[in-house]
Amino acid sequence: MASIRDLAKELKLSPATVSRALNNNPLVAPEVRRRVLNAANKLQYVPTIGRRETMNIAFAYAGDRSIGSPFDAALMEGLTDRMEAGGFDLVILDVKRAVHPRETFSHMFRRKGIRGAVLRTTSAAKELCTQIAEEGFPCVVVGEHFDNDSISVVRSDSLTSSRDAVNHLIDLKHERIAIAVNLVDDSDHLDRIAGYREAMTSRGLPVDDRMIFRIAAKREGGIQLIRRIAAMPERPTALFFADPLPAIGAMMEAQSIGWSIPRDLSIVGFDDAELRFMVHPTMTAICQDARELGRVAFEALDLLFSQKGRELQNSAVRRILATQLECHGSTGPLLSGVEK
Repeated sequence: MASIRDLAKELKLSPATVSRALNNNPLVAPEVRRRVLNAANKLQYVPTIGRRETMNIAFAYAGDRSIGSPFDAALMEGLTDRMEAGGFDLVILDVKRAVHPRETFSHMFRRKGIRGAVLRTTSAAKELCTQIAEEGFPCVVVGEHFDNDSISVVRSDSLTSSRDAVNHLIDLKHERIAIAVNLVDDSDHLDRIAGYREAMTSRGLPVDDRMIFRIAAKREGGIQLIRRIAAMPERPTALFFADPLPAIGAMMEAQSIGWSIPRDLSIVGFDDAELRFMVHPTMTAICQDARELGRVAFEALDLLFSQKGRELQNSAVRRILATQLECHGSTGPLLSGVEK
């Protein structure tokens, strides 16, 4: 790993100037600071505490934080599975809150002793991820699409299995099929809506925007949705949830008001872990292995740390993991003559 003296030699600057630039000293000219930062990223400079190199990896939110979600919890579990063997520690950051005025993101990460970052973002905050990657700081984005080939991405294929889930409901003779998605957009949720639309359209069924519900990705979101559709004159006979916790809440609330699942309402959920087994009947769900996503994200980051990763600076690591539909007891055929 490069030291401050290595950077100074590379840039033909004094070690004191390099140190001040790395610490965002306002007396350092912006052009000098930029040169120092570029060299630090290129040579993989890592701050030290005493004589010990810092070994921190950031789980960093560029957009809205979702730290309480089953997906993020499983991601972090997978990350730490791989990190512990290398002696790394996990740090959770809010990128926008952590960065100082006039400070680059690379400066912020290095000031905090962070060697690389796994980034979580929403569609509205994707530009922050692009800026971090373009600064040359080692980072991997989880669960988002980017056209920019310089950004490393690890994600699941949500579209194919979402289409499969809706086709499964159509095969069971359901036509009034609703989808419930998060209030906050990201690529994964947009893919799930696209899969829903594709399945409905390909089977000759209309896509009614009144059947696309935006709800909080929490248990309460599913509870409130059941109360809303219970008052509809023509309520859906099947619900596809793009998040796990609302699906769990919906199943509990539907049963509490006397509905039988799947006789009165078929439900398909999304499961990042094993929540589908914690309700009765067992929930039909699209399953994605978020722990494996975390493991693969660290492996991608580790590649960026390596000599091979440095030789491939203009390339990015791109990994797409499959998801699959598991059919269980929460979906069933539409019963003719049943009052809906």
